[in-house]
Amino acid sequence: MDVQLVMTGDGSHTLFVPDLKEHYHSTFGAIQESMHVFINAGLLSLEDHKSLNILEIGFGTGLNALITLAICKNKKIKVNYDAVEPFPLDKKITQQLNYCGFELVQPFLNEFRLLHRAPYDTVFPVTPNFFLKKIMEGIELFDLPDKHYQIVYFDAFAPDVQPELWRENIFRKIYLSMKDEGILTTYSAKGSVRRAMKVAGFSVEKLAGPPGKREITRAKKI
Repeated sequence: MDVQLVMTGDGSHTLFVPDLKEHYHSTFGAIQESMHVFINAGLLSLEDHKSLNILEIGFGTGLNALITLAICKNKKIKVNYDAVEPFPLDKKITQQLNYCGFELVQPFLNEFRLLHRAPYDTVFPVTPNFFLKKIMEGIELFDLPDKHYQIVYFDAFAPDVQPELWRENIFRKIYLSMKDEGILTTYSAKGSVRRAMKVAGFSVEKLAGPPGKREITRAKKI
């Protein structure tokens, strides 16, 4: 897949896919968006845990995984991180991403490289307490474990680009894979997305979005 490196409003990189006319992150700020949508509304909204099972739909540039690794290392939380990504990025692209120039993740350049070098379809210890399993398959094809995840980062391409991933059957599959009180967060606040989540069983709420976006969605398994 052809991608182009783009600088966003907060100085961090994103990627643009010309064939899809789609960016990987908000052009107002990639790190800013990741922190707001997935970290603050997801990871940090949970009560303290000694270990977490996390699922990400759309590993992409590895930004969400990198920030999660940094925060959980500081909090001494063990993480099992499963990431579904059928279109892995080329090493020539990932080596240009500038995320580790930012204070929060600055000490983790080696770990960032390991996130991308980790083999697919096997559990890889990026650190002694962060275990990554990347799955080179679409979420619609991958069998998820039952009642396993406390957090889901739903970071697929937008509903207009990948509508098949934003439907009730996908959200139901994810719902069944989550523990009770588990949290799913996503940048999309589209009405059809929220309705599909509700039909799948989630309790759904709208939250204020990051700069450039009015609202985001947080869903809870009840």
